[in-house]
Amino acid sequence: MKGWETKQIKELGRVITGKTPPTGNRDFFDGDELFVSPKDLDWNSYYVTQTETRISAKALEKFKNQVIPCNAVMFTCLSFAFGKMGIASKTCLTNQQINSIIVNSENNFKFVYYLLRAYEPIIFSYNSGIDTPIVPKSVFESIKVKVPDKPEQERIAAVLSAYDDLIENNKRRIALLEKMAEEIYREWFVRMRFPGHEKVKVVKGVPEGWQIKRLGEILKLCYGKALKEDERVPGDFPVFGSSGIVGMHKKALVNAPGIIVGRKGNVGSIHWSDKDFFPIDTVYYVSSDISVHYLYFMLESMNFINNDAAVPGLNRNQAYSNQFYLPPASLIQKFSDYARDLFALRDNLNSQNNKLIAVRDSLHPRLISGKLSVVNLDIQFPPSMQEETVR
Repeated sequence: MKGWETKQIKELGRVITGKTPPTGNRDFFDGDELFVSPKDLDWNSYYVTQTETRISAKALEKFKNQVIPCNAVMFTCLSFAFGKMGIASKTCLTNQQINSIIVNSENNFKFVYYLLRAYEPIIFSYNSGIDTPIVPKSVFESIKVKVPDKPEQERIAAVLSAYDDLIENNKRRIALLEKMAEEIYREWFVRMRFPGHEKVKVVKGVPEGWQIKRLGEILKLCYGKALKEDERVPGDFPVFGSSGIVGMHKKALVNAPGIIVGRKGNVGSIHWSDKDFFPIDTVYYVSSDISVHYLYFMLESMNFINNDAAVPGLNRNQAYSNQFYLPPASLIQKFSDYARDLFALRDNLNSQNNKLIAVRDSLHPRLISGKLSVVNLDIQFPPSMQEETVR
């Protein structure tokens, strides 16, 4: 770490705490601008390009003192989502749980992003919350970190972002494959333009050979098993809750491929697992003789929300009562063959990403601590950083 200096976070750039526009003023919402909250981030986020809530240009103008520019580094300092991070992909607002650093010209914003990821446990040690973790802005910006000069920052960021750029590119390809499979499903089973549909007789709006079924006639929703958070010991098998993967475990309850349906929390959420998995008690897992590839998209198209329920949750009998048109087995098989190939490509990309993440995470602490020097390495800057240099 020769030549590295100790600085406060505020010396890396201006720190801004976000603010939520008044929800009663609809002029501030449903626009084209990003409004970032912890639910839009995870502990492995990179650039944030989509947000659950969108705001208007009026909101950006009204709260211009809280606006952050492209490449600002966001860090969640309040809530149990503490430490969730991301990089702003464009000018946006964040909510008050997030402190953002508008990195100055003396530092590299990607290095600052990787630096804060490494310092998350140290930042959390300044938590002053009783019920909810919190590190106020005044404390956050005064926390001391060790940093090299900007050229070395850029070289460290180049190594790590080369991995993240590949991971993000694979994620885009994965999303495209999923969209392709979804479009085939919608074309065949929603718009009814399946192969050979021109030659099939339609009776009362339904193609001949299709059957009206209730969900309970073709599948079973099986209860997951309670698994406390401290029992989710590191292992090879994903643990699924209604929000998706919530941990890993050394044992699996269900063989892959499998479908998970949210029972509590994110009611009716649909998740896919290409690995043997452990479903916890906030979800169901699906058991059926029908192709899981077909069922996955069919379940995604259903509405499982019961607005009359006093307590939000997915009742099995209510779910089983959903009606739909079941196509002939030959058509389901034809779709399954297409989807299986697309899912195989997607699973391969996911496997590549897992390997890239493992290598990146092994390098990250060594680079940020200065234990692995980049000074004498011949580092090729990834295209994204070459573009930054041009700008």
